[in-house]
Amino acid sequence: MLTDLPNILTLSRIGAIPLLVLLVALQAPTANLLAALLFTLAGITDYLDGKLARERQMLSDFGRMLDPIADKLLVGATLMALVGLGHLPGYGIYPAIVIMLREILVSGLREYLAEIKVGLPVTRLAKWKTGVQMVALGLLLLGGAGARVIGLGFLPMGWIGGLLLWIAAVLTLVTGWDYLTAGLRHAGAQRPAA
Repeated sequence: MLTDLPNILTLSRIGAIPLLVLLVALQAPTANLLAALLFTLAGITDYLDGKLARERQMLSDFGRMLDPIADKLLVGATLMALVGLGHLPGYGIYPAIVIMLREILVSGLREYLAEIKVGLPVTRLAKWKTGVQMVALGLLLLGGAGARVIGLGFLPMGWIGGLLLWIAAVLTLVTGWDYLTAGLRHAGAQRPAA
């Protein structure tokens, strides 16, 4: 189970986090480019692990548990590194806070609902949110300095990434509200045993 390819891909996402944070901390153009590439590869593994697990009938409770944890660790570490090193434009800390709070909320809801044997499926809008968020974070990691390394320095990567982060935060609020109301509906339906 641990050595199944989908689970290896998921674990690789977790394993990439220290290197990603180190690259961001170096604050050098080439390091920014490498951080963006590493983050992009990690994002691709997020797509591939689920696809492979379904196609190869390798679905497991371990994989279902680990996949969202890996996602939240990757996004959380990236956001904290970007905030801590001042790589977010303008008021970028606010969408970062919204995203982090939503991730904690959804994790708590899933944990509670799992105890009462209720699943909280991922919605299509939540998948769009994840996609926009991943592109935003990748562009913010790349930044202007990293973009210059590959000849794209004329593009305002920080501005584009910041705008996409705000869009992701709005989608985060919408999907977080959807998950919260669904969770409360199930929680309200539960009655304590006599």
